[in-house]
Amino acid sequence: MAIIDDTAPPKKETSFLLQIAMLLGLTVVAIGIGWASGLYLTSRHAPPEPTVEGAPAAEEVRLAEQQEALGVVYLEPITTNLAGPTATWVRLEVALVFEGQTDLMIAQTVHQDILAYMRTVKIHQVEGASGFQHLKSDLEERASMRSEGKVKSILVRTLLFE
Repeated sequence: MAIIDDTAPPKKETSFLLQIAMLLGLTVVAIGIGWASGLYLTSRHAPPEPTVEGAPAAEEVRLAEQQEALGVVYLEPITTNLAGPTATWVRLEVALVFEGQTDLMIAQTVHQDILAYMRTVKIHQVEGASGFQHLKSDLEERASMRSEGKVKSILVRTLLFE
């Protein structure tokens, strides 16, 4: 009978020096690609337009002065507790964007309606980004109904829960 060797031949391991050389080579290639792409991106950047010395300077516009022209009414902060849990308080600051002329009586009516609505909201309804979007859309819908379409949008400035 013949003796057959079933053992696999020992694997040749790559030398440590060869592994270091490959790592350094790949690092140099990566640095070169990064440098070339940086040059490419900076060459595509348009140079800034020259300024004309005779041009008038831009006027500073203050938001408070332009509030009437924009049709924006900042409402007083609303502070109330939520429907559930009742120990949770909310502070909400909103601004109403009117379609055309602002009406302070409508703004006060919307303010009171938002206060009444916030007292019916439960904390799980406003959790997360989608909860905030639902709250904002509900507030916009209520404001639009109360103002008979005069309120175009609601800007939520602050929303704090405690």
